[in-house]
Amino acid sequence: MFLPKYPDSPTPPPTYITPTATDPAPARRSAPQISVSTGAVAAVLIGGVVLTALLAAIAVSAVSVAVAAVVLRSLLRDHHRR
Repeated sequence: MFLPKYPDSPTPPPTYITPTATDPAPARRSAPQISVSTGAVAAVLIGGVVLTALLAAIAVSAVSVAVAAVVLRSLLRDHHRR
């Protein structure tokens, strides 16, 4: 029931050897080439710039909130001591 069904194996075509005066040169395999489009590279670069800008904005906001908290804390402490 759960056994896979394999397709029938086709018989290979017959090979014919034709006599030639010179043997052809063996086929040369070239190294695989990776093709990356310019749009993909631009998208990655723009994405990196946007993420870096967002991270910098979050860091600046966190620092400004921390500074405001320290200033308010010192003002409230001085106000309660008087």
